[in-house]
Amino acid sequence: MKIDGRCHCGYITYEADIDPDKILICHCTDCQALSGSPFRAVAYTREDAFKLLSGELRTYVKVSENGNKRPQTFCPECGTPIYATAVGEGPKVYSLRVGSIRQRDQIVPHVQVWSRSAQPWITHIGSMRKFEKQPPIDQTGKVSLT
Repeated sequence: MKIDGRCHCGYITYEADIDPDKILICHCTDCQALSGSPFRAVAYTREDAFKLLSGELRTYVKVSENGNKRPQTFCPECGTPIYATAVGEGPKVYSLRVGSIRQRDQIVPHVQVWSRSAQPWITHIGSMRKFEKQPPIDQTGKVSLT
């Protein structure tokens, strides 16, 4: 599937080919911290199937629980995560951050990993009250539910 994406501010733009059957949700604590969210959704592409169209990515190398180093790329202007990959030589696989993909409404995850780290309330998210847009929130963080 051909996709294109961008960071929040538009400085970074890219296009890639992904396999829509290889989309996953990661619940590891590194993804939680790096995304600022309880999980991260990723789509895989090969290095040769990814083309950076504009901007210059910044890289942060994280060290995982098992000692592996994983370069994390992001926009240096707005901080939007773009992809992670492996260090070293050889062909690379990029795990694109689904939130930066324009066609994210067409991308459906098929598996969840690191479920031992999943936030326990995730299983109840479908039964929570929903609002179409942002409800009023006061200065203390209280949401107006009326």
